[in-house]
Amino acid sequence: MLTKRIIPCLDIINRRVTKGVKFANNIDLGDPVEMAVRYSDEGCDELVVYDITASAEQRPIDIGMVREVARAIRIPFAVGGGIATLDDMSRVLLAGAEKISVNSLAVRTPSIIADGARAFGNQCMVLGMDPVATADRARCPSGYEVTTRGFRERTGMDAVAWARRAEALGAGEIVVNSVDADGTRAGFELTITRLIAEAVNVPVVASGGAGCAAHLRDAFTVAGADAAIVAGILHTGHTTLGQLKHALHADGVPVRMHW
Repeated sequence: MLTKRIIPCLDIINRRVTKGVKFANNIDLGDPVEMAVRYSDEGCDELVVYDITASAEQRPIDIGMVREVARAIRIPFAVGGGIATLDDMSRVLLAGAEKISVNSLAVRTPSIIADGARAFGNQCMVLGMDPVATADRARCPSGYEVTTRGFRERTGMDAVAWARRAEALGAGEIVVNSVDADGTRAGFELTITRLIAEAVNVPVVASGGAGCAAHLRDAFTVAGADAAIVAGILHTGHTTLGQLKHALHADGVPVRMHW
């Protein structure tokens, strides 16, 4: 049986880890390289590093930071933010990342998924999506609409339909980051995560809302996620990776233990 993955997320602004609630009111939490090393040593399965202002500032991702993280840790990590071209992807991979996450760029230019998959392999291409609940079932039959630019723009695109299309284009993994749950610590948005997990055949990662081990358990057992992203509860010391994994193990969830 494949083990479920726990993936700490480092949201970066000006080379500092930050965290907010529903993409707002961010606070400074520390140095990304130091935090990456700590989580790697504690037994996390992967990391994801988002340069969250790069796209809005229309600048490339901080390759120097990516290279520093790669040199410091011994686990795979994905990178997102400020990636606009195949050359950008190549630079990120050559700097040491294993995966590339595209979000708003993929909505604007879906062919970038196919181009990236052909150039680097499906396993490198991660689709990040920021769905939000909507009552507009005419445009969004699933009840969830894709947003872009950090929830600032609604697209009118149905989240499940977009997930299916992205998989067909070559996405090897899909991260479902619920805008409604982000940073709340009230639990993952299980409904949309389950809908997408049932609709595609690639790994689905639950993101947004982790508050305790029970929330991760529900993402895995109720929503069918293959992995879960955690951030604030680790960054602030509310819990540790070891505590999360031991609790999941005790509940019968298959996880890679770091005894």
